[in-house]
Amino acid sequence: QGQLVESGGGSVEAGGSLRLSCAASGVSFSRFCLAWFRQAPGKERERVARLRADGVPYYEDFVKDRFTISKDNAENLLYLQMNTLKPEDTAVYYCAAEPGLACPAYVSGWLYWGQGTQVTVSS
Repeated sequence: QGQLVESGGGSVEAGGSLRLSCAASGVSFSRFCLAWFRQAPGKERERVARLRADGVPYYEDFVKDRFTISKDNAENLLYLQMNTLKPEDTAVYYCAAEPGLACPAYVSGWLYWGQGTQVTVSS
């Protein structure tokens, strides 16, 4: 049974940076597709970025050139470096993992989820 635990959330002013981490147990990052999602109050959960098992990243347009997803396979750690944060980035951020090279297209397709970490960006 895999477990994911996020950390690194907090409150920052617009233009600031945060680095989220996701620590895994029971999940081998070298064989999983990994992703960061977020959910703002009253909105559906949306994908922010994903990282295939072979290391190929993909970013949603609204975070492209501001956020960077990366991982440390040896330590089973997933990161999300968030720069130039905007108030609309305020949300609970979740990491997710799915075994295999292919990444699920839908939120419901991901097997493992963390509990989330709050990110608040003030204007």
